[in-house]
Amino acid sequence: MRLNVYLQKAGIGSRREAERMVAEGRVKINGEVALPTMPAEEGDVVTLDGKVVAPSTKPLPRLFVLNKPLDVLVTHRDHKNRRTIFDLASMTAPGLPRLMSVGRLDVNSEGLLLLSSDGPLAQALMSPETALSRVYRVRVRGRLTPENITVLADGIVVDGVNYRGAEFVEEYDGSGRSNTWYRVALTEGKNREIRKLMEHFGCVVNRLIRVQYGPFYLGKLQSGALEEVKPEKVAELLAYLAERVVAI
Repeated sequence: MRLNVYLQKAGIGSRREAERMVAEGRVKINGEVALPTMPAEEGDVVTLDGKVVAPSTKPLPRLFVLNKPLDVLVTHRDHKNRRTIFDLASMTAPGLPRLMSVGRLDVNSEGLLLLSSDGPLAQALMSPETALSRVYRVRVRGRLTPENITVLADGIVVDGVNYRGAEFVEEYDGSGRSNTWYRVALTEGKNREIRKLMEHFGCVVNRLIRVQYGPFYLGKLQSGALEEVKPEKVAELLAYLAERVVAI
C-alpha cells in the first residue's frame, strides 16, 4: 500500500498532509525514516513522531443527532444572515468537532438531523446503496385517496423527476378537522420530496417532522438539542455499512 494512503487510512489527515509529514522525516517504517516512495506492507511497524499508527488505530468517527427547530437553515453560513443550525447553543458547545450534516431538512421542516465528524461516513449514510429509511410525520391540508397511496407506493414521476416508491400511512385523528396526519417512509429523500408528492395530489404540507433516519430515532430529544451517538452504536453502523459494500 502506498505510504500516503496508509497514513490517510490511519486517520492522520489527507494524503497531501501525509506526504508532507513523510517529507519532514516524521514517519518511520520499522525504525527507518520513511521515504515517499516506500510502501507500507502488512506487518510493518509505522510510526509518526514516535507513535505507532495503523488503519486499525484510527479513532471512530463521531456522530450526533440534532432535533432541528423550525426556521433554521441547514448550512454553515447564509448570505442573508439567516439563522443556521450552527448558531444553535447546542452546536457551539466546547469540545465539538467540525460537523457536517447528513443530508438536509428545509427551513420549514423540523426533527432528526444527523451530523458527522467524518465526510465519507456522511456520504455513505446518504448513499442510495445503503437505502436507509427516513421516516416522517407529516400534517397536510387535504387527504390522499387509497388510490393515491397505492401510486406513491409503486413510485411516480412528477415534473420529470422519478421518485422511488414511498410508504404513506394515514394516522387516525378523529378531530374531524381539515388537516390529516401521515407517517411517511422514504429510502431516498430528494429535495422537498414529500411536499412535491403531496402537492401533486392536491394536498398542502403545513408541518413536517423527521422522526427516524436509519437506526436512529428522534425520541424525546428537545427541539434544538444535540446528542452524541454512543461509540458502540457507531461501530455497529460502520459494520452494517461495510456489509453493504459501501466504502468509508
